[in-house]
Amino acid sequence: MTDPIADFLTRIRNAQQAGHRSVDIPASKIKRAMTRILLDKGYISNFIDITDNKQGVLRLFLKYDGYGQPVIREINRVSRPGLRKYAGHNVLPRVRNGLGVAIITTSKGVMTDKEARKLNIGGEVLCYIY
Repeated sequence: MTDPIADFLTRIRNAQQAGHRSVDIPASKIKRAMTRILLDKGYISNFIDITDNKQGVLRLFLKYDGYGQPVIREINRVSRPGLRKYAGHNVLPRVRNGLGVAIITTSKGVMTDKEARKLNIGGEVLCYIY
């Protein structure tokens, strides 16, 4: 697999389209950080970090509204291995005029665009969620 973050996002997207309550994803440090952001921002209801003798598994419990529609309307990969997208602190993207979230990896760790803007640091734009 050449892009594990795109795989992470695609598994979430596919599970929500199929109406699943949870999805299992192979774990890594960056995926754990992205999952914590999804939980903090209310896009998923909970997650469990399952340990095994290998890399581990993240089980994400997906969230739906009262009509059965997924809370995550759209989740898009921005930076990819073939074309990295970086943004300075003064040009960090705003997703849906502040209603969505951009996940940025910086020298201070993985964070949202609002946190990076507050700390005046830029980085690689991983994905947009709204």
